[in-house]
Amino acid sequence: MKINGTHYRAIWLKEDDPTTLQAIDQRYLPHEFIIEDMRTVEEVARAIREMHLRGAPLIGSAAAYGMYLALLDPPEEKSRIGKYLQEIAQLLKETRPTAINLAYAVDRVLAAIEKEKEVAAMAREALQEAHNITEENVEQCRLIGQHGLALIQAISKKKKGKPVNILTHCNAGWLACIDYGTATAPIYAAHNAGIPVHVWVDETRPRNQGANITAFELLHQGIPHSVITDNTGGHLMQHGMVDLVLVGSDRTTRRGDVANKIGTYLKALAAKDNKVPFYVALPSSSFDFRLRDGLQEIPIEERNPDEVSYVYGWFNGKIYKVRISPQDSTATNYAFDVTPARLVTGLITERGVCRPSERGIFKLFPEAK
Repeated sequence: MKINGTHYRAIWLKEDDPTTLQAIDQRYLPHEFIIEDMRTVEEVARAIREMHLRGAPLIGSAAAYGMYLALLDPPEEKSRIGKYLQEIAQLLKETRPTAINLAYAVDRVLAAIEKEKEVAAMAREALQEAHNITEENVEQCRLIGQHGLALIQAISKKKKGKPVNILTHCNAGWLACIDYGTATAPIYAAHNAGIPVHVWVDETRPRNQGANITAFELLHQGIPHSVITDNTGGHLMQHGMVDLVLVGSDRTTRRGDVANKIGTYLKALAAKDNKVPFYVALPSSSFDFRLRDGLQEIPIEERNPDEVSYVYGWFNGKIYKVRISPQDSTATNYAFDVTPARLVTGLITERGVCRPSERGIFKLFPEAK
């Protein structure tokens, strides 16, 4: 995707230095465009934990590259390499416990290097697997866009060419998913196909990923959009101003329960009450086929309460951190919630669209049954 007409990916190896991982630091968007260099696995882990980079597919890719960087600085004793790799894997997995893509990517790298005896060969295999995971993410998101496009085309036809109004929550765009995005991929595909679309962008408190990042992406792709407060969606749906809700997923169970950014569940409730289709876009790497009951089994990350108590904003050429709650008031910061499958209209994957049920999901992914 493009920023000011220049193509970027969300993460890549530095062109003239394969020992340096580079990523767009999302904390500063939309006001400053900063590329961060990461040379150690500890720097990658910190970037994931502190959300310099975020989004389920992206942090999976970053973790895979982190395993590669770890192998560039192995312990001197060859006998310790096995334990060292397990420690590094655990370090990365603990950074963001809800998004399954992270553990998925780390385990894939471990499996890819398992047969190798020499550290140099392990590093080569880890790098190749990180590249593979990244390219797969890109292609999966492209296909999600194509499958989701049909849904938007059908609504556009029904509306006789009037703009299709789509509500998003959080950021599941190309910055979170390396290219195309998940929830935004069908929007980009529709826009490129000449279908008029308008996107209602939830601000997505407390970190404002919608207002900061989704709006930034849509602006640079030339897609009409409006930033709204998180509590506006229900009003819009009541008044027929939303044709489709499209969100992403950090982890989806085999029966179709969806963990996504906090507030997604409330959007699903409003959509159900107003008969607005509610679709979740996700690659296969965001499924956790081991789990069935999302409410009971998906771990929900609780983050630093400062994210609730403070906001960041741009004023007179600088970014400022401002407290918005009383100094002595405590805050609680649950990062995700779970939307039960009964509230989901369908799942858009790289293999097609399915019902949120074990039967529907395993029809697309029979090998996971």
